[in-house]
Order: sequence, then C-alpha cells, then structure tokens
Amino acid sequence: MANTPNSAPHPTPEAEEIYRRWIRFLDEEFLRHRSPERRAEIVRDQLYQLYLGRPHGGKMNMSLTSELPGNVLSLSLDPENVTLEAEHFPDIDPEMYAVRKPLLWFWQMFDRSPIGLNHWLGIRFRCMLGRHIFDHMGMGVKIHHGVDFTFGYKLSIGDGVTVRQGAVLHDRGGITIGKGSVIGSFARIYSHTHAPGNFDQVTLAPTVIGAGARIGSHAIVLGGQPVAAGQVVGTFPADRE
Repeated sequence: MANTPNSAPHPTPEAEEIYRRWIRFLDEEFLRHRSPERRAEIVRDQLYQLYLGRPHGGKMNMSLTSELPGNVLSLSLDPENVTLEAEHFPDIDPEMYAVRKPLLWFWQMFDRSPIGLNHWLGIRFRCMLGRHIFDHMGMGVKIHHGVDFTFGYKLSIGDGVTVRQGAVLHDRGGITIGKGSVIGSFARIYSHTHAPGNFDQVTLAPTVIGAGARIGSHAIVLGGQPVAAGQVVGTFPADRE
C-alpha cells in the first residue's frame, strides 16, 4: 500500500490505475447496455474471470458426475441461471427488476469473491454499480462490504452517506437515506410490515432516514418509522462508529 502517516490507505499507483480502468469500463458498459440479456452476459463474463481466472467459453462435460460441482459453479456465474429472494415477492415490478437483476447478482458475487474484501476497490465498485441500480445515488457515498438490499430501484441514497459492513436495507416499500447519514454495521432498515397473525400479509411502509441521522450498529428501524434529521437510533461508541 502506498501510504503516508497522514494519508488515507490506498493501493500502489499501478494497481490504482488498473482498478480505475476496470470500474470505468464496467460503468460505460452498463450505461451502453440496458437490456437484461446483455447485462447478464457482461456480468457472467466478469464473474468467470473473478472466480475461475479464465474467459467464459468452452464446452462443459455434462456426462461425468465428477464434473457436476464445476458445472454448477460455472452455470451459477450467469445471472440468468440464478433466482433471488426478491423474485418471489408479489409486489415486484418485473420490468424495473429485470434490468437490475444481473447487477444485483454482480454486487453479491463481488462481495463474496476474494477481492470483495479489498476496501479501496470495493467502495468504488459499489458506488459505480449503485448508480445503475438505485433510484438515486449521491456523491461521496461509502458502502462497505456485505451490504444487502432487496429491489434496489426503491432505494435512494443521498450525498455523503456511509453504510457500514453487513447492513440490511430492505427496500421493498422504499427507503430514502438523507445526506450525510451513517448506517452502522449490521443495522437493519425495513420498509414493510407483516400482519401480527399472518406473516404473508405484507403492508408496504416507506421509510425515510433524515439528513445527518445515525443508525447504530445492530439497530433496527421498522417499516414506516421515520428517523428525523440528526436523530440517533441505537448506541455509538464515545468517539465514533
């Protein structure tokens, strides 16, 4: 790492240049291609390289039992061969979701790959991808490793927001996170409720997190519960989250 005592950690110049080129290439590809099919091909090809270290192509041997695990892995790198939880929800917008599904799979698989823990790269990768997934993605946003969300197209994130490791943004009914807010590690924010006697009876309840609010680690914000600007939910260490 090319660091000095007073600077933020960052990769070597050579690595930084490669990382930026890759993110820029992906950004341009997703801007150019809006069809779910083409986006799925792009993601599949990228995941082949990340997970298998080789380009997509070649014929799989379907007859040998010993090859089945490898075939399952290869097929599952293609977003068209996977199903995600959100697809089972009756309130999904099929058209809005279809164009984002390959990118949702890319987000999840990037975070689960060895390079997903590369902090410098990961924050920039997720911000790039979020601009193509979310309803709104502000400037200067930091989204850490393992953040999970549902539809994506019902999620609006303001400028300067920080979402720390493992947070869940269940945006089924819509979540708006105001400018400069902090969502702590493993916090959970919901935007729907369940009927007390019938878990399958869901009511969508949009949730708004006001500007500058702070949601502490492991805190829960229930669907439809507004958090006022500057409000603190949960507890924080005396110095910082």
